[in-house]
Amino acid sequence: MSADNSFFPALVSYWLEDMRLEDRLLPTTRLLYERNMRTLVLPFFKEVMLREIGVARCDYFLKQLAKKSYNRARQARFVLRLALSLAVRHEIIPRNPMDHVSRLRRPARTPDVFTGDELKAIRTGISAWEQRPIKAGPKPDGQLGQIVEVMFGTSARIGELLAIRLGDLDLDAPIPSVRISGTIVSRKGEPTHRQDHPKTARSVRRVALPGFALRAIQARVKTIRFTHPDALLFATRVGTPHTTNNVRRQLRDVMDKAGVADVTPHRFRRTAATAINEIGGLQLASELLGHSDPSITREHYIRRNETVNPITAEFLEQAFGKAG
Repeated sequence: MSADNSFFPALVSYWLEDMRLEDRLLPTTRLLYERNMRTLVLPFFKEVMLREIGVARCDYFLKQLAKKSYNRARQARFVLRLALSLAVRHEIIPRNPMDHVSRLRRPARTPDVFTGDELKAIRTGISAWEQRPIKAGPKPDGQLGQIVEVMFGTSARIGELLAIRLGDLDLDAPIPSVRISGTIVSRKGEPTHRQDHPKTARSVRRVALPGFALRAIQARVKTIRFTHPDALLFATRVGTPHTTNNVRRQLRDVMDKAGVADVTPHRFRRTAATAINEIGGLQLASELLGHSDPSITREHYIRRNETVNPITAEFLEQAFGKAG
């Protein structure tokens, strides 16, 4: 391969094969990188020769993509840099143009959290759906409502929550808790299964259960047919894992019927993080979410409370109220 007569898709194939041979990435991560390359980057560069890829072209591509989505532009920048870095290391191109593109500007965004009225509407809508009359087919088994309560009560990622096993529960302890120690993954060509570690090592954590989450788990445990410690707390009727996409889809469909918009598993995490931050501080919120860096929690999960502590009025009155 050379820069003078090779097109960008040839480099992509070379890069994908190199990742496979190195085998340093988790299969899920490698598939994510491949997806981002094929869907975000290749459409723009598919007819471009390697010698034609310079700073200006890369900069233009990322700015155009960022107009549509900052997150997509960020993901595209990452995989494009990786592929071009491989080309530099293998002396296909002399330098990486991605080293000199301008920084992407993150748009100002306030993390969205549920209001008290929205939480009430979510619970009411799910309860009505689960108790509706069924003329044919299996009746709802209550899992959706229980999943929502445990999401509220643990702030677990949806994949982490669906990976909770009976052996991860400690319900009879003085402080009932659940250990978050895995996640559910669905890869192309493979059955959905439980991965024995979550997103990061820091994400392994034991979370105390508030009363409402404990009651939801206890109700679920009473109905489970499979009682082995490795059996999943939330599973299909035959004991196989739920896919995260199916739970998201079901939650969205039920909420659409209830007239509640923008209900996503991640919004539950942001709502819980914001509540804990306001009561117990940022560090505690970060620990609950399983983040390695509290700045991630602050930037992406915490909705800032714009109300300044009213004690400032008392302090200012003491300082200046009697002046003159």
